[in-house]
Amino acid sequence: MSKFDDIRPYNDAEVRPTLDKIIQDPELIEAIAAFRFPRLKQVFGFILRPLIKAVLKRRLAKVDGVEPLQVEIKAYMDRMIAETSRGLTFSGLDKLQPNKAYLFISNHRDIAMDPAFVSMALFDQGFSTVRIAIGDNLLTKPYVSDLMRLNKSFIVNRSATAPREKLRAAKHLSSYIHHSINEENANIWIAHREGRAKDGMDITNPAIISMIALSKGKQRSLGEYINELHIVPVAISYELDPCDSAKTNELYQQGQNGGYQKDEHEDIDSIALGISGEKGRVHVAFGEVLRGDFENTDDVAAEIDRQIRFEYRLHPSNCFAYHKLKGQWPQVKVGSEGWDFKADNFGPEGREFEARLAQVPEAQREIFLAMYANPVINKLSR
Repeated sequence: MSKFDDIRPYNDAEVRPTLDKIIQDPELIEAIAAFRFPRLKQVFGFILRPLIKAVLKRRLAKVDGVEPLQVEIKAYMDRMIAETSRGLTFSGLDKLQPNKAYLFISNHRDIAMDPAFVSMALFDQGFSTVRIAIGDNLLTKPYVSDLMRLNKSFIVNRSATAPREKLRAAKHLSSYIHHSINEENANIWIAHREGRAKDGMDITNPAIISMIALSKGKQRSLGEYINELHIVPVAISYELDPCDSAKTNELYQQGQNGGYQKDEHEDIDSIALGISGEKGRVHVAFGEVLRGDFENTDDVAAEIDRQIRFEYRLHPSNCFAYHKLKGQWPQVKVGSEGWDFKADNFGPEGREFEARLAQVPEAQREIFLAMYANPVINKLSR
């Protein structure tokens, strides 16, 4: 037993019993059938369900711990990247040490894929994968909670409502993050704000830094505490966002109606779309470990933002959107290779973006374009 049992990921001893349990969960089997075989499920669901269960049992029969499970997940991720992207690239890991633990704080575009791509980059270079912060608002079904905690996710309590309860949960989370890094030498991933940046503006919320610092005590300064957490800002960029139309509609409805009410399992649908949808090129850029005598949380947030904007890799889609909004081509570099952007060199990408834009209702297109153009505006304003 540990004081973090209520929020920590599952350990090796819990993996096999949890797998045996969720393989029998009809909701999980139904979800896999709907995700992988949406058309066949309607007619041949009675055949698909036992087949899916049998395949899961066979594939996971020898999995008896977290690392073997992540090897299975890695194989699936490799297929997903091949099928739904033009490749994953990354940079900056040469500045870090594989045997050291870090707190990776990244911009937030996709619920599941952001930490997954960070872990893929780390795994590829011999680093340990990350423990992933995930809000309990996403754990709307028991099998989802089990799946997340099997894959090194820990729970962020966002359902607390009373001020004292919120503070207690935040201190507990802060203590767990510090314990993971300094006592267990385990990497952590957390988003730099609650909720995805639906408008393409990557801005760190200082409240996240305040939460992280709740465990520092009175003896240490904020700067000392931040330095010992080994914080690394991370900039994740997608050429195409599988959820761009859904994000655009949400922002449009907020503007028109003053709010937006999500369906009960809408976030789960977003996770599925983020995994299965077309992403184009994806780049994960790791910044430098934060070092300095930070006086307040705003200073820490500002440094994270500076590094994310500096490291962020633009894509042709960002430039085509900028041109649509501003009427001129931006003088920027694109891609992991840092090519000078020239529209004539990216004809297929331009036509692809035009086709994507054409699927968006006309009244929502300016919001859609801003989502892709804002990273260019951020880059030019540095």
